[in-house]
Amino acid sequence: MKPGMPLFSHLKIYFSLLLAITAGCALSAAEQPTPESADKALAESVQELRAQVQELRAAVAEIKSEASQYRAESQELRKELDGIRAASTGPSGTPSPSPQGPAPASSIEQRISAIEENAQLVQSQVKTQYQSKIESASKYRVRLSGLVLLNMFSNHGSVDNSDFPTYAAPIDTYGTRSSFGATLRQSELGLEVFGPEVHGAKTSGSVQFDFGGGFPAGALDSVNTGLVRLRTADIRFDWQHTSIIAGQDSLFFSPLSPTSFASLVIPSLGYSGNLWAWTPQFHVEHKFDLADDQNVIIQAGILDNVTGEPGYGTHREPQAGESSGQPAYAVRAGWNSMRDGRPMGIGASGYYSRQDWGIGWDVDGWAVATDWRIPLPSRLELSGEFYRGRAVGGLGGGIGQSLLFSGNPLSAISDFRPLDSAGGWSQLKFAATSKLEFNGAFGVDSPFATDIHAFAAPLSYYPSVLTANRSEMVNFIYRPRSDLLFSGEYRHLRTTHIGSLDTADQVNMMMGVLF
Repeated sequence: MKPGMPLFSHLKIYFSLLLAITAGCALSAAEQPTPESADKALAESVQELRAQVQELRAAVAEIKSEASQYRAESQELRKELDGIRAASTGPSGTPSPSPQGPAPASSIEQRISAIEENAQLVQSQVKTQYQSKIESASKYRVRLSGLVLLNMFSNHGSVDNSDFPTYAAPIDTYGTRSSFGATLRQSELGLEVFGPEVHGAKTSGSVQFDFGGGFPAGALDSVNTGLVRLRTADIRFDWQHTSIIAGQDSLFFSPLSPTSFASLVIPSLGYSGNLWAWTPQFHVEHKFDLADDQNVIIQAGILDNVTGEPGYGTHREPQAGESSGQPAYAVRAGWNSMRDGRPMGIGASGYYSRQDWGIGWDVDGWAVATDWRIPLPSRLELSGEFYRGRAVGGLGGGIGQSLLFSGNPLSAISDFRPLDSAGGWSQLKFAATSKLEFNGAFGVDSPFATDIHAFAAPLSYYPSVLTANRSEMVNFIYRPRSDLLFSGEYRHLRTTHIGSLDTADQVNMMMGVLF
């Protein structure tokens, strides 16, 4: 504790210690130690509490001393000001000549005014600190964040999902070709906790939700009551060059997505060449530092072996990948650098998935991919990904299709064929100013024609077999403040089904507040 610290710093220490003592007491009350460890835990808690009380008393004494010093200084300055004013006027009340003029009185008034302003600022900051404090059951810091996002959209043509479409559909429920709507179910809510150091590693955790988990069955106006959905939740152990990450997260071997606020429940250009999934996983990454702000990162891990078939009911049944009895495996190597203060990188990755579809249908799913992010002159940036794979519908590849069947998928007399596919996307970003940017992107996913036409009338576990899907989008994003955004986007979808070609367009206007 330094005597020269400002009053606001002491107040922050006071409240931090007070909250630490309160959290410590609550944690001790919530725990139920075993009889063997009760005495030891109680002694440690008492010792820690005594230390915190001593620090608290010292902080309070320091605050009182500094407050008294401010009051004394203010009184002395006012007395000095009164003396100068009295000396500057003669017996008749007329100003007396002074070689220095009115400058000293003006200077003292400014100093008094500054002291009063500082005192008001300290009071305001103390109130703000008290109001913005998020309490937790532990003594560790917790941070709340989120996005309140309004999307207003107009569709021309039928789509699979009206508020964030991924492909063009033959016909909608009412047989119409246009629609207008609005939604806030792409709003997000997140929590982060920053834990202690464990064997030199900084620990942290986070969880993020949105409202894209579907709609309550049979509820009136259900389109306005989107169900809460878990997006990501992970635990991190971060050393200087090595990290261990466990939880449900995006694919570490497919790290990029186009920039868009029109599609957050599903990453932009999903099922149009952008591999994605929020799936439970465990992976390790290590960074090798090179010269000139360059590094190479190696990542490897295991993932929940998702294969993309739809679920039914409220009970979880194993998917084909999970039925194989082993996880999916993935690795990625990436090179990163900085060019004129802007990030640049390129990576390559591989993925393997053993799948058991029953009736003796065993499949080896796999994918290889590359990703890039390259800054260009004139505030431009080029980014994107490309993949080639087989039976990767669980990652959005093959337009979400892993297998095709010659007949009933549940019948042993039917035949099956793993679906080969290739696709990718690319985006060009133009940062006009620090607050305004423009983005243009396109993506395509193409299952192989040899697999599509291997059967006379192929079937999928979805209503129709999709043979190609292409998307193009352009948008602007304007952020007048760091916590406020406005955006507009146009998207064109072109989807080929067996026997038909469908197109659709969407115009989406967005307004959001970040916190």
